[in-house]
Parts: sequence; structure tokens; C-alpha cells
Amino acid sequence: MRILVFDSGIGGLGIAAELRALVPAACLIYLADDAGFPYGERRDEDLAASILRVMAAALRAVSPDMVVVACNTASTVALAALRARFGVPFVGCVPPVKWAASISQSRVIGLLATPATVRRPYLQELIRDYAGDCQVLSHGAPHLAALAEARFGGHGIDARVLAAELRGLTGQPGAGRIDAVALGCTHYPLLLPELRLLMPGGVTWLDPAARVAQQACRIAVGLPPSVQSPMRDTALFTGRSPAEAASSWAARGFHHFGML
Repeated sequence: MRILVFDSGIGGLGIAAELRALVPAACLIYLADDAGFPYGERRDEDLAASILRVMAAALRAVSPDMVVVACNTASTVALAALRARFGVPFVGCVPPVKWAASISQSRVIGLLATPATVRRPYLQELIRDYAGDCQVLSHGAPHLAALAEARFGGHGIDARVLAAELRGLTGQPGAGRIDAVALGCTHYPLLLPELRLLMPGGVTWLDPAARVAQQACRIAVGLPPSVQSPMRDTALFTGRSPAEAASSWAARGFHHFGML
């Protein structure tokens, strides 16, 4: 089976790792739309059109059996359009609000996501449907994804910026009762060591990577046997060469690279 994992950058690598563990025989093609990064501040209409163009090119180049849209912003903006236009199965990624509500004892949960995800009606629908009895404190963090990209590239991260971003959540009224934080951007787990230090006290941080991979596997079971010839696990990029972070990609199992 050939699985395409799509994100604006390195955010989908956690999901790719889970997929590799669950379906080790699958070929993983990772597509980083780094030319379009960051997604969080772009207009919905422009972003959706751009994602559709990139995906059309990727499907022609790779012919995957399945696509995992490992990006909350892309999923909320373009998943329905992707499914309508292309015949390949798509698996999306949404903020784990339902999960957070299911485990919270205090009934106060936090959400860290991109500004675009926080302001979209889709998030309010998730909260209404699955966390109606909770106080949900959300923060649209404009800089966390870029900090994660810097960390992956081997650069240091500005602890002051990270702390300021988290204060956007912890500074809200009632934040002292938060006992679960839903990570609504797949980039953010790369920053979890620092986030846990900045917000200790029994808070559970929820990374949906494993659940997204499990859903992909459930869908894969119902697909016909792949007729695709084998490929090596490969990372594709729409913008810049990965040479600077090649060792980091290799550590994640991607030794072969290309441009889309």
C-alpha cells in the first residue's frame, strides 16, 4: 500500500511515525507544502484552492492508495473539497476536543491551535457537539508552528516567544482549572517537552497522531489490494530543498527526497 501523508511542513511526521508502526509494509510518501507554509493566516478560499492544486499534482506524481491530511487547518478548510474532487480515500485530522472532554474531570479544557483553526465555525461545532458541558479555553497561537519547524531544523527556539504563546491560554479566566489540553495543530507535539514544563500540575496533553493513524488503518482494511509498484519512503517538498534538515528527516525514516 502507498500512503501519502500531507502537511504544510513537518507537522504530519508524528502521524507518519504511527502509520509506520501500524503498517510497516506500507510505502509512506510525505508531502510538505513548505512553499505554502504557514497555513494558519491565509484566507480560506485562497488556501483551499492552493491545497487542491498541490494535491492534484501530488496524486499525478505518486498515485497513492490513500491520503492522510495530517494538518488541522487543511482538514477544516479543504477536506470536503478534496473528497469531492478526487477518487482516492482521504483521512483528515481535527482538534481532539471530543477526547479532551471525555477525560476532563474539572470540565475545563484548553485548546492550542493556529489562529485560523480557532476562528473557524468548524471548531465551534466540535465544541457544541462534544464539549457542551465544558468550559473550553482556546488560544490561536501564531508562532508555535514556526517554532516547531525551527526545532526540527536544528535551530534553537526562543523560550520567551514560547512562554508568551502559552500565556495566551493560561492567562485566561479559569485557566487554573484546565486539566486537559487538546493540541489542534500537528506541529505542536514537537514542543511538548517545553510546554509541559511551562504548564505543570497534572495537565494531560492530547496529541491525536495515534488516533488519526488508527483511523487510516481501519479505512485501509476495506481497500482493494494495491496495484502500485513498490516505492521507497520519500519526502517531497513544494518549496525549498530539505538539505538543511536532512539528518532530521533521516531520523524519521525518510532518506529519499524530491520536489513536487
